[in-house]
Amino acid sequence: GQKAGTNTPEVHLSLPIQDCESGTCESQATSIVMDSNWRWTHSIEGGTNCYTGNEWSAEFCPDSATCTANCAIDGVDEGTWTGTYGVTATGSSLNLHFLTYGPYSTNIGSRVYLLESDSAYRMFYLKNREFEITIDVSQLPCGLNGAMYFVEMDQDGGLSEYPENQAGAAYGTGYCDAQCPHDMKFIAGQANCDNWVPSDNDPNSGTGQYGICCPEFDIWEANSQAQSFTSHPCTIEGYTPCEGLDCGDNPDDRYSGVCDKDGCDFAAYRNGQTDFFGPGLTVDTNQPITTITQFITADGTDDGELVEVRRIFIQNGVTIQNVPVNFDGVTPYDSITADYCTEIKSYFGDFDDHAIKGGLAAMGDSLGRGHVLVMSLWDDHYANMLWLDSSYPTDVPDLNAPGILRGPCPTDSGVPSDVEGQYADSSVTFSDIRIGPIQS
Repeated sequence: GQKAGTNTPEVHLSLPIQDCESGTCESQATSIVMDSNWRWTHSIEGGTNCYTGNEWSAEFCPDSATCTANCAIDGVDEGTWTGTYGVTATGSSLNLHFLTYGPYSTNIGSRVYLLESDSAYRMFYLKNREFEITIDVSQLPCGLNGAMYFVEMDQDGGLSEYPENQAGAAYGTGYCDAQCPHDMKFIAGQANCDNWVPSDNDPNSGTGQYGICCPEFDIWEANSQAQSFTSHPCTIEGYTPCEGLDCGDNPDDRYSGVCDKDGCDFAAYRNGQTDFFGPGLTVDTNQPITTITQFITADGTDDGELVEVRRIFIQNGVTIQNVPVNFDGVTPYDSITADYCTEIKSYFGDFDDHAIKGGLAAMGDSLGRGHVLVMSLWDDHYANMLWLDSSYPTDVPDLNAPGILRGPCPTDSGVPSDVEGQYADSSVTFSDIRIGPIQS
């Protein structure tokens, strides 16, 4: 099955967080693990690549069952973290470097998860809680996304659920999200090599027959030019493989899948506040930004229905309240609520899949089951990140129309070959993670 290789010892980088549940904050000895997709995938005997570039080995992986029996994912040691993946952790701070020229490959971006032990992810139960993290996006230009988000992964990475997964959370297995990604090399412990199509514009990636879905809450998707936070409910619970219509893959079937891919996003620039977030603006992206996200329930209990997600920024000791929607005739909401999602989607002319997939209530149900913390740095081979920081879609009469305009970046920005060529040294720093009761 999805076996753990033994060529390189697995090392988890220390990244302690502050747990403030008791009313006083205590350090918790958490650590990070590299996602399984980034790892060397090789034959169990002899250490020959099972996957090279964006293609599976014809010898070891003619079909999923054979590949699953033949191949393992290997460990990441101290030297590999930095030398291959460009990831460093110091104290309570984590830095993800964009492009790293390693001994065997050029690595682009990374995705890591927070562990509570060497074999279990740290589960977060966010309802009736506030979550705090400090992020430095000063070195992220147009087209990059330094993201921090929560997804409803299994705590053990699928180890107990899927017998063929013998690696588990210790090796960063079990990723899923609301986009139902098809690029995962292993899903439910099995190689996703059947009907694999190598990407025509990403030398490291492709798509397999299966996708992998789960609810997702994006605390932070941002670069130095734009940011958003987004609720993505699904009609399924937890880690759920998909194929065909359920994945909602191609544009015609986007809303036929089990997850709300658009989400209900609160993005200041998209909501008409173009001078709030950016270099030298109210929230100044030249400096680190502390964000607090509050998950408010109807009755103020951990089991209540999720009814609002609020955002507060802190810089240089100054608290900055989130900025309200700024369009004539639209209620000036400054947080995500059911009414906000309905009204803003109607105003933008967006299909309200958020409500159809259960809205904030369904999102809250998922958060109540527990989520895993993800931090990543990536560029976008599908839409050049224009959905975050520019105008999107671009095939419209007015690129400045409400809902289309999302950031100040040019519509020809964000092409991966360009950002990889020009901004290889970009990085994002995440630090000082805290979780506790609201207003703790």
